[in-house]
Amino acid sequence: MDVLARLHELQELHGWSSYKIAKEAGLAANTVANIYKRNTLPSLTTLEALCKAFNITLSQFFCTDEEMTELTPELRELVANWSVLSPSQKDTVWQVIKSYGK
Repeated sequence: MDVLARLHELQELHGWSSYKIAKEAGLAANTVANIYKRNTLPSLTTLEALCKAFNITLSQFFCTDEEMTELTPELRELVANWSVLSPSQKDTVWQVIKSYGK
């Protein structure tokens, strides 16, 4: 994967300047500017900060558009609640969900 191309893609998607990215990520403006101007790869720590600014995970950063699914607040709540259900409860909920999909 081309990390720099992905960063440019996210920058365009959000319509942010390098300065805005740095501010949102809590990084020095020079750090972000150098990544773009010198075409250098960010450290893992810097990349994590950038991902946090773009409101995505590292996994989402490295996924293709076809693989990426936005996790909305509603979906996050669903996943959080799902994870505490027993297998029997999950089966019941799954059957209800499937019945609405028909």
